[in-house]
Amino acid sequence: MSDLFIELKAPNGREYKQPIGLFINNEFVKSSSGEKITSINPTDETEITSVYSASAHDVDTAVVAARKAFKHPSWRDISPTDRGGLMLELASLVEKHAETLATIETWDNGKPYSVALNEDVAEVAGTLRYYGGYADKIHGQVIDTGPAKLAYTLRQPLGVCGQIIPWNYPLAMAAWKLGPALACGNTVVIKAAEQTPLSILYFAQLVKEAGFPPGVVNILNGIGREAGAAIASHLDIDKIAFTGSTATGRQIMKMASVNMKNITLETGGKSPLIVFADADLDQAVKWSHAGIMSNMGQICTATSRVLVEESIYDEFVTLFKEQVKAVSKVGDPFSDETFQGPQVTKTQYERVLSYIESGKSEGAILATGGEAYKDVNGKGFFIHPTVFTNVQDHMKIYREEVFGPFVVIASFKTEEEAIERANDTTYGLGSAVFTENLTKAHRVARAIEAGMVWINSSNDSDYRIPFGGVKQSGIGRELGEAGLAAYTNAKAVHVNMGTRL
Repeated sequence: MSDLFIELKAPNGREYKQPIGLFINNEFVKSSSGEKITSINPTDETEITSVYSASAHDVDTAVVAARKAFKHPSWRDISPTDRGGLMLELASLVEKHAETLATIETWDNGKPYSVALNEDVAEVAGTLRYYGGYADKIHGQVIDTGPAKLAYTLRQPLGVCGQIIPWNYPLAMAAWKLGPALACGNTVVIKAAEQTPLSILYFAQLVKEAGFPPGVVNILNGIGREAGAAIASHLDIDKIAFTGSTATGRQIMKMASVNMKNITLETGGKSPLIVFADADLDQAVKWSHAGIMSNMGQICTATSRVLVEESIYDEFVTLFKEQVKAVSKVGDPFSDETFQGPQVTKTQYERVLSYIESGKSEGAILATGGEAYKDVNGKGFFIHPTVFTNVQDHMKIYREEVFGPFVVIASFKTEEEAIERANDTTYGLGSAVFTENLTKAHRVARAIEAGMVWINSSNDSDYRIPFGGVKQSGIGRELGEAGLAAYTNAKAVHVNMGTRL
């Protein structure tokens, strides 16, 4: 239907047809209530367009479609090689439409276009291709217990999977969840973040074009407290996967308990980055800058607490400030020179500014930044990259996740102190260690309480490597071979080969 698409022209001049409906059973449809979500361009605060917002009733409709596709004709029972082939075709279509997808992501989210194109969209295609290759390599095993029994296991899909993705990496986070779910033979109802509703709907067209049967992938936009809650608590959804804040993750976990859903949660973080005196200081500065300032600081694993050995602390701070000045070019995300675009929403913008005021009031030293950036036509949700030094462990800015271009830098005296302070947090997602001492690097990596440790780098994740946290940073793992385990049940089959009673 023509009223479910709108012709748009992005700020970079690219024209395309934007779907605005809910994608259910391979078709775009209006929401049952007729309600819509408006997408705001964070660069200039103008409206881009509005898309239909799913109600609990629409979630029901999508779940029915997903359940039917799982059973009749059975998506789970088609050749896994054929499943993988569809995923490979989808990956190729993502590459074919990469410039349009990156344009929408930048317009809707605010991230630099070069990042959206060369990193995010490339990761979407890579993740889908990786799991497409795994589709016909998911198998059980025969377990030898002796000649009187044949025992073996089957790896079977869970069923209908509800997936809720965040606004900081809309397409990439969708791929992280769709890849293993589809490879294992599950069907999906996925909800995008209400702040960034556009790119996933364009992606939905590619799902249909790739040849996926109706109902296998259903894509909804909707408000979290309504559509997200309906997915988390739905009695005919077998699994919930969520990426977002720890507070929301707790609520998801409670709602999912209604039918004891299988859950995967990737939530918040306040990841430490430790720099020892024997580190390559130039590399430590460059990586620590990238580890917090990339993607406007809107990264769950951002290494936002930097702990530097006392003897090199002052030099590190000086070099870090120089790196910020040289690299963190704030401006129009469609400009090739831009490193940092706007925060995704006014709410997030105001949140970061409130933490700046908190840091000042608690007595931390504002080394650079600390204010809104208004040089982009006076509009948009831009913030100067902000560095606080001489930060104490009890301070709010040291303990809480800010999710912005905002870093705290403190000093330590000993390795033991660095480890203790790194672990003094309710979170445990990412971490980083900088040292040229190989033994020390492995020793500290083993002692840090986090799901991931980078040695002499930060946030260079890879879809082939497990991703996830400990403590209140989440449950389970995504990516890599480990990501498949979250989407299958291991069924044990016992065959009596001769035991008689």
